[in-house]
Amino acid sequence: MDALQTSLDRDAQDAPKPAPGKYAPDGDAVDFTTPIGEVALVPAESISWRIFKNPIALFVGGVTAVLLELAEPRVRSGVWDHTTFRLDPIPRMKRTGLAAMVTVYGPHSTAEKMIAGIRRMHERVRGTTPAGEAYHANDPVLLDWVQATASFGFLEAYSNFVHPISNADKDALYAEAEPAARLYGAVGAPSSVAELNALFDTMRPKLERSEIVFEFLEIMRRAPVMPWPLRPFQRMLVRAGVEITPDWMRDILGLGSAWGLRPWERAIVSLVGRMSDRIVLPFSPPAQACGRMGLPRSYLTAARS
Repeated sequence: MDALQTSLDRDAQDAPKPAPGKYAPDGDAVDFTTPIGEVALVPAESISWRIFKNPIALFVGGVTAVLLELAEPRVRSGVWDHTTFRLDPIPRMKRTGLAAMVTVYGPHSTAEKMIAGIRRMHERVRGTTPAGEAYHANDPVLLDWVQATASFGFLEAYSNFVHPISNADKDALYAEAEPAARLYGAVGAPSSVAELNALFDTMRPKLERSEIVFEFLEIMRRAPVMPWPLRPFQRMLVRAGVEITPDWMRDILGLGSAWGLRPWERAIVSLVGRMSDRIVLPFSPPAQACGRMGLPRSYLTAARS
């Protein structure tokens, strides 16, 4: 673990430091350290702050979330037809990752401004699926699905590969996401596991297989997404995202057992996930947000007994 910490610290020190106080869709960074004392949309003691600090949970859970999203034909067309993901995935993933960090750790005023900007961009995203069904990125039904799948993916990745999460804490995470979800326009997003399962039941008949799912998985396998100390594990982490996708969804998408993890691989992913949970990167949004709130930068690694 010490060697992994040293490697990640070196990466953080060598990387260009973010321009403070800025956010823009082209990837400019946010200063998470100011204004001093300004709360985020989610409180520091939340389950969300604990989970989103873990890069393994974010990567694995992100894969799961996108698999679920791409099964919905209107969401799939909106993502695949209106983004640069298939041609240049890294900038797109960085922007999405930054948006997630701002939503959870950013100052309340910064998060509200960013989300309003995303809503304006989404207003222009509309079209028709290959089957002739109209879609609009600000459609509350589609926003509810995207919000639900993201929360599900990150939560299940952390619970499976880092530390188990109780049912009560799972309910808490869905409830914590509600204020931000409403700002995004996901006014009917689930606020509990029971509501998530009800949404799954409602959406299941509308979901379908697509070759785009396999194109997405191939992009995630080969794109240099992870920091170099973790890059040897990247293909395994992609399959970990498939592993925690619900069985009924894997059946719809055609993701058989070959796409999942072997038992020894699951053990490796869990080891890397637990190790990553104890690492503090001083320039990371979670650490900076802790400093903004007057908490030790190690608060999130020491908070759990």
